[in-house]
Order: sequence, then C-alpha cells, then structure tokens
Amino acid sequence: MAAEDAKPGEGNPDPRRYRQIADEVRELITSGSIAHGQPAPSITELAAKYGTARQTSAKALRLLVDEGLLTRYPGFGYYVTGSKGDAK
Repeated sequence: MAAEDAKPGEGNPDPRRYRQIADEVRELITSGSIAHGQPAPSITELAAKYGTARQTSAKALRLLVDEGLLTRYPGFGYYVTGSKGDAK
C-alpha cells in the first residue's frame, strides 16, 4: 500500500488530529468542566482516548499552552491557567 493510500493511524497520521484533540480539551476548559488550577488530561490519557501517538497529544496540549489556556509544569503535567473568556 502506498503512503498516500494509508489511513490515519496506519503510519500516515492525519495532520489535523492534534487540532481535534486541542478543540475538545479547549471545550472542556471553556465550559468549566476543567476548572482553573486543575490538571488537564495527560498526554498518555489523550493518546489512549484518541488512539494517537503521544507526540500528537503533546502537540495538542502545546497549542493550548500557546493560546494561554494551559501551563506546562515539567514532571507534573499541564494545568489550566486560562479562563473561559481567554480561548481564542
């Protein structure tokens, strides 16, 4: 099977998958399901939930850090630091 024929998850990951993960975590934050100061789902949890590589989940969380919704604490994970009105 050629690389262009491969399905997401078969060695040719969908480049938009991290955005979908980020959108869903963003919604949890903006809806108040995850409150300020609470931990976001871990990279491992997101990778298992969405069936992606850990790198994909990490990229999604980094996007939310860049947006100011999460802060990364090495060794501890990602925590909500933005508020409902902070989402872009």
